[in-house]
This record gives sequence, structure tokens and C-alpha cells, in this order.
Amino acid sequence: MKKEKAIVVFSGGQDSTTCLFWALEQFTDVSVLIFDYGQRHKNEIKVAKSIAAEAGVRAKVIDLQVLSQLNANALTNPTIAIEEGQEGDLPNTFVPGRNHLFLSFAAVVAKDLGAKHIITGVCETDFSGYPDCRDVFVKSLNVTLNLAMNEQFVIHTPLMWLNKEETWAMADQLGKLRFIREKTLTCYEGVIGDGCGRCPACKLRMNGLQAYLQKGEASV
Repeated sequence: MKKEKAIVVFSGGQDSTTCLFWALEQFTDVSVLIFDYGQRHKNEIKVAKSIAAEAGVRAKVIDLQVLSQLNANALTNPTIAIEEGQEGDLPNTFVPGRNHLFLSFAAVVAKDLGAKHIITGVCETDFSGYPDCRDVFVKSLNVTLNLAMNEQFVIHTPLMWLNKEETWAMADQLGKLRFIREKTLTCYEGVIGDGCGRCPACKLRMNGLQAYLQKGEASV
């Protein structure tokens, strides 16, 4: 166990909750940072706070609703129907600059807390083409934040090279598969657990879960 502080960029979804439990295995002092950025469903914030409380970690909610005013997208505008992008195009759920801003704000909070470690659940394997989920972006921003703030932050991306099946396997290895399946919120329509079953996020999550369960290796 590293006797150091860490902060998790947290939404209460499958990926960030898996990262939270990963962080709790790695660090002795963990807190989470939740963003209210005008997302499609406010239930996300409620779920994130509830998971943080159950996990026994401090939670801070940051008002970043200005993000919803900068660009028209389906994740911050409920009047826009969610659509999967055509091949080569970004889906209309992409929020430009979201991870850039989240990680930048997380670094400011981390400095205030005396935390050197920032954890995010971004992933290149199942990333829907989002440019700010790429490893090269995270590494670049890590350097920029350290230069901008004269710090030595380390941005950890435990899921960067995992697909959804492998992310479920990690959750199981952490002893949290059932917890993450039942209590997290990934669905674009705001349905907890297995979700609506129709939106792209639910399909990706369920396909990964079924692939893992079919291997017969799950502990639940």
C-alpha cells in the first residue's frame, strides 16, 4: 500500500467505480471528485455520492455546468436524441474538452488536498473514438499539468488497455463485480444497474459482461 493520497475522477459509472476500488487497493487516502456539468440525468450525481458514501471515501462535487453551454451534444442536451456515430465519426454523446477540463480541475483539487495521484477511467480500447480518452492525450496533459502547477502529479489510467470484458474481470478480481453491476449508473437514460439495454453505453457494458460471464470465471 502506498501511503499517499489519491483522487478519483468519479461519475458513479462502471469504469470510474472500478477505478475507485482499484485506488482503494493502492492508496491509503482516497477521495473522489464528481462533476455537475449539466449531464443528461442528475441521477448520476446522486448515484456517485451514494457509492462514495458506501465505499467510505470523501466526495466533492464541482459545479461545471458551463460545459453544457459551450457545445450542443446529446449528453448535455436532453432534447437531442442519442445517436451512434457513422464509421469514422464521433457519436453525438461526445462532449468536447470534458476529460481535459475534468483532469485539470482534479489537479487543482489534488494540490489543495496534498494528493499526487489522479485516477481516471478513460480507455482507448472501448472509447467510441473520443480523442480525450487516448493514452497520448493523458500523458501529454500530465506533463502540462506538472509544468503549469510545478507539481509531480501522476495520472493513473487502470483501464486504458482493457476492453469491457476485461474491465468486468478486474471488478471481479477486486471482489466488486456484483456491487458494480447492481449499483453503478452507466446508462445514457439514467437507469441504474443493467440499464435500459438500448443505448450505446448499455450495449457496450452488457456485451462485455456477457462475454466475461460466459467464460465461467466469475465469482458470482
